[in-house]
Amino acid sequence: MSPAPPLRGAARQGWDSLLADPTQALLAFDFDGTLSPIVDDPERAYAHPDVIAVLGRLGTVVGAVAVVTGRPVASVLRLAEPAGVPGLESLVVLGQYGIERWDAATGEFAAPPPPGEIARVRDALPGLLADLDLAAARIEDKGRAVAVHVRTSANPVAALERLRVPLALLAAEHGLILEPGRLVLEMRPPGMDKGQALLLLVAERRVSTVVYAGDDLGDLAAYDAVDAWRGEGRTGLLICSASAEQDALSRRADVVVPGPDGLVRWLAELADQLGV
Repeated sequence: MSPAPPLRGAARQGWDSLLADPTQALLAFDFDGTLSPIVDDPERAYAHPDVIAVLGRLGTVVGAVAVVTGRPVASVLRLAEPAGVPGLESLVVLGQYGIERWDAATGEFAAPPPPGEIARVRDALPGLLADLDLAAARIEDKGRAVAVHVRTSANPVAALERLRVPLALLAAEHGLILEPGRLVLEMRPPGMDKGQALLLLVAERRVSTVVYAGDDLGDLAAYDAVDAWRGEGRTGLLICSASAEQDALSRRADVVVPGPDGLVRWLAELADQLGV
């Protein structure tokens, strides 16, 4: 298998290290747009039908497999059904950008209580959307965050721009940050991002190679973390699940694949090359 396009420098070192000693590698993935397709209703964003099986294959030889997502852990477990899959006995799901954690090995779930600010923001949103004539926008309550999706609006790009400043002001009023994404704006507490969550897991598992795959702006913090890791002389690989809606990651990635379908093919070829 070729890691096309041809890799050089730090990317080549990451690829070579992954193949030479997969037991020292952490494979970490965003969920929406990476392991699952983007759909109008986030509650129906089921994992790609082949992705859990191929992660199970890889899980038999790599050091660790993780999902690092803005979604709640419970949502990932429902939409992906990884529990009990052979090869994923030590899977870790880090939800809400790392605030929540579920370990397949023990079945244990850990998370702090939801902040009260989220409930107040959620209650303010219907009136705000009505005032902006954006009733078609969809509110997603994540418990520890709340997101507004505009994918079903008549003009999603225009709707997103109309929302950006009002939601930024609402978030700031309640001590929250505004997290932009693919036709979505999310308000959540500060203090944790995917990069911090990823590096904490890397330190815990004591791996030497980090592979991260994502598709959206929330994954840039994880990209930064892998770049910093490589800057310390360690090895890593950045993968982008590409779409026409967002190109920020594709400009930085070592490997670009066409969405979840392309990622599944890439992972299957990797599993074949590793002999599992």
